[in-house]
Amino acid sequence: MSVADDARPAPRSRAARTAAQAALGLVLVGAGAGHLTTLRQEFQAQVPPWVPLDPDLVVVASGVVELALGGALLLTWRRPARAVVGATTAAFFVAVFPGNVSQLLTRTDAFGLDSDTARAVRLLFQPALVVWSLWGTGAWRAWRERVRRRR
Repeated sequence: MSVADDARPAPRSRAARTAAQAALGLVLVGAGAGHLTTLRQEFQAQVPPWVPLDPDLVVVASGVVELALGGALLLTWRRPARAVVGATTAAFFVAVFPGNVSQLLTRTDAFGLDSDTARAVRLLFQPALVVWSLWGTGAWRAWRERVRRRR
C-alpha cells in the first residue's frame, strides 16, 4: 500500500471536508459582501491604528480578498488546487489576526463585542478559522503527504 492509498480519506470524511469547504466559502462571500456594504464601519473598527493606510481602503481591499477566497473555495474541488486555496485562506486569516488583537487592545466596540471578555473570546475563533481552512480543503493532509514523501 502506498502513502497515497493510506492517506485517502474515507467517503464520510471526504463529504465532511467538502461540506466544510463549501460552508467556509459561503461565510467568506457573506463577510466580503459585508465589508463592501452594510458592515463597512464595523470592519473599519478592526483596522489597527498603526496600519499606514486609510481604514476604508483596508476594509474594501480585505472584502475583495474575502470575496475572491470565498469564490475560490466554492469553485475549486480538485487536488492540489483546493489545498492551495485552503492554505491561502488560512494565511489570510493569520494576516488579519492583528486587527482582532488591536480591537481588544484599543477596546474598540464593533460587532457587538463591547467588553474585553467578548473581544478576548473572539480571538479564540481565529485559530479555528485557520484549522477550518486547512482541514476542510485538505491542505493539512496535502502538506503532511509532501513531508512524508521527502523522508
